[in-house]
Amino acid sequence: MAEPSLPELEAERDRLYVQLSAVGDFRRGSVSENYRKCGKPGCACAQPDHPGHGPRFLWTRTARGRGTVGRQLAAGEVEKVRREVARHAEFTSLAERIAEVSEAICEARPVSPPGAADDRSSSLPGGEKGGSGTRSRRRSPPR
Repeated sequence: MAEPSLPELEAERDRLYVQLSAVGDFRRGSVSENYRKCGKPGCACAQPDHPGHGPRFLWTRTARGRGTVGRQLAAGEVEKVRREVARHAEFTSLAERIAEVSEAICEARPVSPPGAADDRSSSLPGGEKGGSGTRSRRRSPPR
C-alpha cells in the first residue's frame, strides 16, 4: 500500500484536531474503590469475611514535585470523575496520533530553500531557529 500523500496527511491532522477539540473536560489519574477495617475489635468489620467499611472512592494522580496526591470523592461525583479520567485517555491517544501524523508530514514535506515562503518548519521570523537574538552572557571558565 502506498504512503499517504502530503495533502492526505494534512487532512488527517485536521480531522484529528477537530476530534481533539471535542474531547471536553478531562483530568489525569484514576479512581479507586476502597474498603477498610477500622480496627475496633467489636465492630462488624472485624469479622473474618467482612469486607470492611466502604466503599470509599479516591481519585489519585501524580503531581509534579509532590508525588502522588489524592482526594476522596463524594458519592455524587464518582461517575463524573470517572468520565473525566476516561476522556484524558482519549486526549492522550489523540495527542499521540497527532504527533505521529505530524512527523509523517515533516518527512513528506519537501526540503525548501531557506527563507522560502512555504517553509513551515520554523515559526520564528526570518526562518531562524532557536536563540534569543542576543549574545550569551555565560562567562569563560576560569583559567
